[in-house]
Amino acid sequence: MKNWIIFITSFVLILTIGISVLVLWKASSPFKSIEKEATELAISSNIIQKASEAYVYNGNKPYVTVFGVDEKGDKLAVFVPITLDEKAIQYVRLEDGISEKEALAELDQKDVKEVLHTKLGYEEPGAVWEIAYINHSDKLNYVYVLFEDGQWWKRILNL
Repeated sequence: MKNWIIFITSFVLILTIGISVLVLWKASSPFKSIEKEATELAISSNIIQKASEAYVYNGNKPYVTVFGVDEKGDKLAVFVPITLDEKAIQYVRLEDGISEKEALAELDQKDVKEVLHTKLGYEEPGAVWEIAYINHSDKLNYVYVLFEDGQWWKRILNL
């Protein structure tokens, strides 16, 4: 009887882990697919020659941010809309604005418990750094810092 209980418990545990891994893998596949397509479009549009990183940025309009270098060796961030409309692609030279570290320095560090992510995206005023963090009251906060000059654009606090 004891062996049956151990067998059933082990089987249910392995089945649960297997299903969880399958669900997580399937859930992330649309993101990987659109990131790959956006990267290929940024390269085929001759904006960049080689890509190093890509991620989805969900602002007012969703974009895929692709980091890469152009033919001159300049580092660029290319903002490809998820509709993959080549005419709507925007880009910035990373040397023309503030870095991720400089954007993080704009936060009031006394109130930050944990920084969740920092993403470069494209919004109405242009390129912005989105910083998501948890404050000491365990509330979710978003701060948007303009890429070009480091000024605060928008804050969404205490969610």
